Amino acid sequence: MASQPIGIAGAGAWGTALANAAAAAGNDVVLWMRSPEQADALVATRTNERCLPGVKLHERIRPTAELSALAASSAVLLVTPAQTTREVTAALACVLPASVSLVLCAKGIERGSGAFLCDVVAEVRPGAPVAVLSGPSFAHDVARGLPTAVTLACRDTALAEAMANALSGPTLRVYHRSDVRGVEIGGAAKNVLAIACGAVAGKGLGESAKAALIARGFAELLRFARAYGGEPETLMGLSGLGDLVLTCSTAQSRNFAFGQRLGQGMSVEAAAGGKLVEGAATASALVALARAKGIDMPIAEAVEQILSGAWTLDQAVDALMNRPIKSEH
Repeated sequence: MASQPIGIAGAGAWGTALANAAAAAGNDVVLWMRSPEQADALVATRTNERCLPGVKLHERIRPTAELSALAASSAVLLVTPAQTTREVTAALACVLPASVSLVLCAKGIERGSGAFLCDVVAEVRPGAPVAVLSGPSFAHDVARGLPTAVTLACRDTALAEAMANALSGPTLRVYHRSDVRGVEIGGAAKNVLAIACGAVAGKGLGESAKAALIARGFAELLRFARAYGGEPETLMGLSGLGDLVLTCSTAQSRNFAFGQRLGQGMSVEAAAGGKLVEGAATASALVALARAKGIDMPIAEAVEQILSGAWTLDQAVDALMNRPIKSEH
């Protein structure tokens, strides 16, 4: 697979970073974006100044705005926002052969339907291979060639191994699993929990409170994953605990930074600043799925209540601190 083209659908910071990593691993990469003007600029300057200023595109990357250019790919990494997965997959289905794997790199749950993204893809491209890529990774780190490790999951274990080997390079290590559900749950849920940790930081509630939220948030993540068919061992790894710790620890995380601004007293709209916050888009769907199976997720529910305007941050803190005392599990 490494000798064949890899397609990247989406040229934001993460898509561009993955394109550089895939090229550094020895692949010819086609980087697709919607805007012909952006594609022309990338061809001319070899730098995505809007998303990754100062980071040069690898010489093996070919930017394009022609979706059909992805048709010859051995696999296509879908690096567009989670809530556009259905739309972009439908467009790709018109140009990709049924044998081409689609690797989901966004992290979320579809609003409205409450569907996991792999199920959305399976509905749009029935029978086509689908995988999920997730783990503790910031785009700027990956793009600059700093050491990073992530997990790729596909139900076809041989295909998972082949894709992981194709994408692994000098500074990006890709582990593989067959537990697609566990990997995508870890990626989706941690964004919601990161908002809570950011709010604690913004409110000045201390490092002890943040550590408690990470630990108890991880317990929520495990309960949810078990109920929806994820393997606990998956959540103990890069795409669960690893990603949770990274996203909940620094304002480099967009979800943490969003929560931090909420904690400082900004409105939801002002805190978002016109940017997409995947955790905010996923929170209501995550909580609805949890309630459907009676899963106790008080931190995620508190975030959802804050985002909906039902609670203030102070009310959310009071609700969490005044819950009945239980044994830790």
